[in-house]
Amino acid sequence: MTTFVGFGFGPIQAGLFLAEAFSSGNFTRLVVAEIVPEVVRAVRRAGAFTVNIGHADRISALTVGPVEIYAPGVPVDREQLVQAVAAASEIATALPSVMHYVTGGDSGVHAILAEGFLHKLACDGPPAVVYAAENHTRAAELLAEAVFAEAPANQRDPMRRRVQFLDTIIGKMSGAPEETADLQPVAAGLKQAFLVEAFNRIYISQIQRPSHGVELDPAWADYRRGIEVFVEQPDLTPFAEAKLYCHNAGHALAAYLAHRLGLRRIDELRQRPDVLEFVRSAMLEESGAPLLARFGRVDPIFTPAGMRAYANDLVERMVNPCVRDTVARVGRDPARKLGWEDRLVGAMRLALHAGVAPRRYALGVAAALHWLELEPVRANAYLCDLWGPLDAPQDEQDTVLACVAQACEVLQDWERRNYPNLV
Repeated sequence: MTTFVGFGFGPIQAGLFLAEAFSSGNFTRLVVAEIVPEVVRAVRRAGAFTVNIGHADRISALTVGPVEIYAPGVPVDREQLVQAVAAASEIATALPSVMHYVTGGDSGVHAILAEGFLHKLACDGPPAVVYAAENHTRAAELLAEAVFAEAPANQRDPMRRRVQFLDTIIGKMSGAPEETADLQPVAAGLKQAFLVEAFNRIYISQIQRPSHGVELDPAWADYRRGIEVFVEQPDLTPFAEAKLYCHNAGHALAAYLAHRLGLRRIDELRQRPDVLEFVRSAMLEESGAPLLARFGRVDPIFTPAGMRAYANDLVERMVNPCVRDTVARVGRDPARKLGWEDRLVGAMRLALHAGVAPRRYALGVAAALHWLELEPVRANAYLCDLWGPLDAPQDEQDTVLACVAQACEVLQDWERRNYPNLV
């Protein structure tokens, strides 16, 4: 019996990991942990769940089952999760953030994984990979640290030889939309529906093999992933930067400009081709050119033609009405998105280091500050306080702030002129 186990039952777990595990036909058992009681009850009654998939021209529904769902805070359910982890060959965490790796005490994901891996060693269970899908550059490392800290010291090395933690680059757009009348609910009795785009090209860390000179369990020599569609990469750094500073930065820029225009859904930007071209140009000139300079030709994406295709595809996917992405979802938590190393300011810095003026992303920062209802005169103080002490030259910070100040003036002028074509 080949087992997949997921922790956290949101759109990414349901619409990516469990859906792909089910569609692969390579697993005989699907297990998921969820803490919301009514969701556990509904999915358990149904023995399955449904996820809606947004294609370019339609929305389809996929029912995934049979699936077992357990509440980690319930002792008998927790034991089922521990035993499932011991038997699993692939595991995925899709939690709200990496902070949840060490919360929950004995019912936390770190504690259950540690106990499950100890059982795996005791019963000679299969080697397993753990996909960490929490959108953090050190997610796999942090999860591994949390799990190993729960294990006895003399069991940590055997555990490391049997289990590998993998980072992920997930460019799949997903959510639980407000408009659900024509969507299939997660399960009968629930109002909530999951809607994810059909895109499934997901990059993951390369799985290590004994032949790589790493001390591993010999069983890794014959290990094959059940979720075959994922793409292993020996170095995820180029793809992580493209995701954060091109995909995420462009998406955030689109959301904050859409907010200024009073739009509710991202696909409404199809009414403003000038804004979409502005976003596309930001991706190509302020993200793409610096990324090509840094990672040229490590992958077809990092070529002029590849980056152009990547940006065009992203813009087309962002405004897909069958995904129903909202401005509120994409633009939420602007303070985090304005972090020194996060999407907008991080993309500005990437451009500046390459000698490119980041005027478009600076306008995105100005629009994000407007979302926060901050007056332009307060922008510098707010950003400096948000960034805190920086291990960066003062002139770099000053340059970023100067670009933002200029963009705030441009944004005000754009508003005064009732949002004419953005050039």
